[in-house]
Amino acid sequence: MKKYWKIITPGLFGLMVYTCIRLVNDTAAGEKFWTWPWQVYTEEIAATIVVSYLILWIVNRVIRYFEAAHSSSINNRTFFKEFGIMFLITLGINHLLILPIAIFIGNGMQLQDYVIANIVPTLFTLLFFTIKRGNQYLNNYIDEKVQVEKITNDKLQTELKFLKAQYHPHFLFNALNTIYFQMDENKAEAKHTIEKFSELLRYQLYDQQQTVPVSQEIHYLQNFIDIQRVRSSEKLQLDTNFDTALNGQQVYPLLFLPLAENAFKYVGGEYKIEISAAVKNNEIEFSVTNSLPQLPVPEKQNGIGLENLKRRLALLYPGRHELITQKANGSFKAILRINIHD
Repeated sequence: MKKYWKIITPGLFGLMVYTCIRLVNDTAAGEKFWTWPWQVYTEEIAATIVVSYLILWIVNRVIRYFEAAHSSSINNRTFFKEFGIMFLITLGINHLLILPIAIFIGNGMQLQDYVIANIVPTLFTLLFFTIKRGNQYLNNYIDEKVQVEKITNDKLQTELKFLKAQYHPHFLFNALNTIYFQMDENKAEAKHTIEKFSELLRYQLYDQQQTVPVSQEIHYLQNFIDIQRVRSSEKLQLDTNFDTALNGQQVYPLLFLPLAENAFKYVGGEYKIEISAAVKNNEIEFSVTNSLPQLPVPEKQNGIGLENLKRRLALLYPGRHELITQKANGSFKAILRINIHD
């Protein structure tokens, strides 16, 4: 279909130019060109169509040249420069092709005929050029935006993989350290811990889906809590509460872990940790509270966990999350709200 239109477009272009010239010129003079002998306007139409094929061939060649020369520098200045060059080329075509044919076919040429024979073809030619070149500008702009978006997305995916990977060494160190001390004290418990540990590794290494059901994330978190419970002090008071309505909702993985890990790392004082998760009005709310040691923890010990979490949330849930952290009454509380409504 596209090839068909390329063939007939110059013919339609010539018919429009011829009809417009005749309507403007002959109507003002009170003539009716359709009453002329058919041989006369047949010759004029045929000559106009032949010239139109040549004109549009030249215009398309010029457009291809502009596209090759300015494909990477699209701006208003370039467009007006191209438009001016096309205007001069069109005037040259008029004087070399259209005017001689008009004089040859007609009975001479008056000033009015000269003006109309210049203005009408020039307007149609420039309109054709503007539409076609403007379409190229638009396509180039869209392609450029798509390419920029693709590059940006690739960079974000790379950064997300890097941030996610940083959880592994930190977690591996803590878990292996726990198993190491259990081996001397209770081999059965060490074996159980290794089983939990293998489940955690399997989740991190092989669950590569972009999003996972929140129930799967909570199951992973519970395994993590079980391991941490083993390596924690016996006086630890741990309270967990997970809403049973949290089931098939899709979330990005490993977003809850840093908050729970932070609580176990910095718990002190009364040794209390409260972890809860619930779904409310298309929002998942995850909350972690831990009592703090009597001696303040230096800020530099906060580690990479929370900073990575903030960055991942900004990338995965822009404008759709809220992370609140606060210290009050000897405890630290973190609340993460994620809008899961698409």
